[in-house]
Amino acid sequence: MSAAPVELRDAATVLILRDGADGLEVFMLRRNLNSDFVGGAYVFPGGAVDPEDRHANLEPVCEGRTDADASRRLGVASGGLAFWVAAIRESFEEAGVLLAYDLDGIVDLDDAASMERWAHHRQQVDTGQLTMVDLCRLEGLRLAVDGMHYFSHWVTPEGAPRRYDTRFFLAAAPLNQTPLHDDHEVIANEWIRPADGIARVEAGELTMMPPTIASLKAMARFATAAEALEAAREITHVPEVLPRVIAADGGVRIVLPGDPAYDAPQGTPDASIDWMNIADSRLVTGFGAPEPS
Repeated sequence: MSAAPVELRDAATVLILRDGADGLEVFMLRRNLNSDFVGGAYVFPGGAVDPEDRHANLEPVCEGRTDADASRRLGVASGGLAFWVAAIRESFEEAGVLLAYDLDGIVDLDDAASMERWAHHRQQVDTGQLTMVDLCRLEGLRLAVDGMHYFSHWVTPEGAPRRYDTRFFLAAAPLNQTPLHDDHEVIANEWIRPADGIARVEAGELTMMPPTIASLKAMARFATAAEALEAAREITHVPEVLPRVIAADGGVRIVLPGDPAYDAPQGTPDASIDWMNIADSRLVTGFGAPEPS
């Protein structure tokens, strides 16, 4: 009897960008070593789209983007705004970064007078006591979905124990918020230059999944956060990327749609697989090929 197919869950993740002393940096988290999904890997804040993220009345708490616009950008019939909301929620839970506006602009989480209150809210959101809509109503916030730009779409290969249909977004790091990992799902955090992150994976220092590596490769072409965000604003098409692990030459390799071997028999990942060379980042994001110099 064949095993039941693994449920494909919607998910969202966000690359939070800032300009460091030596150029563009991306905020990354290290997953708990005991996690049953990519334990120890370096990731961006993100996770599954929860039912509460699909609140029937999201638009009043979302700044500058309707559900119709969000859905059109994602290529879904409706409910697209939930992916932006999920990415914001996960960023708040895992990293303590809240992409939201109050009356003065992006909310200030570093204000000593209110840090304890925001820490309590973060714990309530993490445990499901507050939805993002509840939090917005309680604190008079609007979620900063207008500053988050969709640029990549990955689907976990068939055969994996967990499968996600994940949308990737870019956003600028808030100036008045200090990111801090939750010390539960994630155990460390770091601002990383994309080129440095890639080099550390190649050296065996860090572990990352293929979509993470491809995202860093895409970011490595930009000198500043503003440059990356401006390029993302101009994206009109984001390809869906469904990798396959195939048997090849006595081992296995990963192939992407368009590869001549894409329909070859499925393989089981082992130590022979090359995670670093599966994708030209221009072909697995909405950025496309670079302009000729």
